[in-house]
Amino acid sequence: MSNADRHGLIAKTVRDSGGATVQELAELTGASEMTIRRDLDTLAAQGVLERVRGGARTLLLRGAEPPFALRAHEAVDAKRRIAAEVCALIADGESVLLDSGTTCLEVARLLRERPVTVLALSLQAIHLLGETPGPATLVVPGGQPRAAEGALTGPLTLASLAALRFDTAVLGCCGLSAADGLTAYDLDEAAVKKASIASARRTIVATDGGKLGRTAYAYVGPSALLHTLVTDSSAPADEVTALEGAGTVVKTV
Repeated sequence: MSNADRHGLIAKTVRDSGGATVQELAELTGASEMTIRRDLDTLAAQGVLERVRGGARTLLLRGAEPPFALRAHEAVDAKRRIAAEVCALIADGESVLLDSGTTCLEVARLLRERPVTVLALSLQAIHLLGETPGPATLVVPGGQPRAAEGALTGPLTLASLAALRFDTAVLGCCGLSAADGLTAYDLDEAAVKKASIASARRTIVATDGGKLGRTAYAYVGPSALLHTLVTDSSAPADEVTALEGAGTVVKTV
């Protein structure tokens, strides 16, 4: 098991159970207790979990949005497959509005090697696209970053989106269902997603199957606004069928 896979398994276990001991995690992963202690120190420094005597416990309150650092360790392979499929749908020369979130960050890794124009809505994607010269052109909006998440929101972000038009908007997802549409964890994030959809000729949603059939707090819009959904094989079949029936093209990788 690679370090990344082990860290992802540890993060998921601590989140799902509320906490775990070093011994439990060593038995689960097959690693030594010394290795697990180092892993826990690393994950605690990243804000994924809280280190406690003999193990770790979750930082996530029930019903709260999982922190970016925690989500970055989840379903990594699926997110990379989804990102590759999203990028295959984008032609050279397009202008792309790229949402915040861990899946969209994987899209940014691929788009930086393409001759496209990208307006990125997260500090992580802005840093990634701007750190080395490449064929992609980076556009940076105004806005205020959400703490720990890096997502840009607020009046300046909305004004930036209103002033521009894009070929494609690539959105992340907090919750998506045919019945309740696209939803977000807070009203500011929902406002940015609404503005993103309004500013683009087409909208692609990129999300792992765990977000489908779920509903978050803030309503963005009906699923009929979404041209394409790119997801993975864990997506519930009944939800995929319902979304297709509502007019969204679903691609499963």
